[in-house]
Amino acid sequence: MKPTLGLFAVLLLAAGFATAAGAQEATADSAAPAAAPTADAPPEQPPPPAIPPVNVLMHTALGDIRVALDKQHAPVTVANFLRYVDSKRFDGITFYRAVKIGPYGNYGMLQGGLRGNPKKLYPPIAHESPRTTGLSHLDGALSMARAAPGSAKADFFFVIGDLVSLDGQPTGEDVGYAVFGRVTEGMDVVRKILDEPIALEAGEGVMKGQMLFDPVKILTVRRID
Repeated sequence: MKPTLGLFAVLLLAAGFATAAGAQEATADSAAPAAAPTADAPPEQPPPPAIPPVNVLMHTALGDIRVALDKQHAPVTVANFLRYVDSKRFDGITFYRAVKIGPYGNYGMLQGGLRGNPKKLYPPIAHESPRTTGLSHLDGALSMARAAPGSAKADFFFVIGDLVSLDGQPTGEDVGYAVFGRVTEGMDVVRKILDEPIALEAGEGVMKGQMLFDPVKILTVRRID
């Protein structure tokens, strides 16, 4: 499931029709006074400084995963994620779904979150599509799980391998999933969890056969800036 972006002026003609009259006009033009000065253009303003990423550490039962959250390009999604982090509502959650894609499993998705726990959920957030953020589902990307656009709450997934088809389309109804960060350390842990045994009969609908037999606990999630 590997995905897959002159003009010549007509000066030569004009040169062929130069005449003495034209030469006289050129002489007259050369004596013409210079054009009146214009007001100086305002200096260009420097671009605003880049907003640094917010670094987060997921301490899991199988090792640590460090993630940089892109607050500059996906501010709504990052603020939502950090709301769960800062309130410690992610402590004790699990990675519960692992999807291997392709015959060798070198592509895939690893999903975790609150799994609809009503006692810990905040309201859903606005959808930040890759077509507006410019972020993409490349290897190590962190993105929000959702049903319809604008329904994402507290479940998220990591991408293993480049799965840019999840970015959606430049136009139309397919707005993709909201990328908001990337793994900076610990992709070996992500792949280790992806290789955990699957409960083939567990799960419902499209998720059947994609649930981990023993979900991997995320002990704590903390900012590390």
